[in-house]
Amino acid sequence: MAELLRDRWVVGWRLIGLQFVALSLVANRPTARVDPQAGGAFATPTIIHFSTVLALAAILGAPWDGIDAPRVLCGAVGLTGAAYAVIVTRRLRRQTAYQPEFEDWLFHVLPPFAAYVTLAVSAYAGSRLHAALFGVGAAVLLLIIGIRNAWDAVTNDVFFKKQNQEEGERRR
Repeated sequence: MAELLRDRWVVGWRLIGLQFVALSLVANRPTARVDPQAGGAFATPTIIHFSTVLALAAILGAPWDGIDAPRVLCGAVGLTGAAYAVIVTRRLRRQTAYQPEFEDWLFHVLPPFAAYVTLAVSAYAGSRLHAALFGVGAAVLLLIIGIRNAWDAVTNDVFFKKQNQEEGERRR
């Protein structure tokens, strides 16, 4: 059991580390335009989703005496995450560095909110196994969202910004 928990932590920290490496490489490009609002709307939520999955793994992997404490903690994580998803929605609307498209709204707003609400509801739905499995599904969804959004951020910075830079150089 300890080895399985250690493996979850290693994978989680590697995913978070890769996101930081990618953002650092992009930020150090000479033509990079840094916009803190865009970071709060796109990059920070990805780290939060990865961190939430790590926290859930720790909560569910701890040797509890009963089920009540982990249920309350998972429910609190779900409620806090749902509130954070609303904050991210506001940040997406307010940031000016990039005009969000349908795909951005789809992956940065709807699934995270749904995952956090599912986590909260499954924690408070009772001690039945099938309710708890919805919480596990919510955690997996957050992991997939984090991976997808990290990939989207890196490919956007590498391919689209590079293309825009090359077009700008040709116009000169």
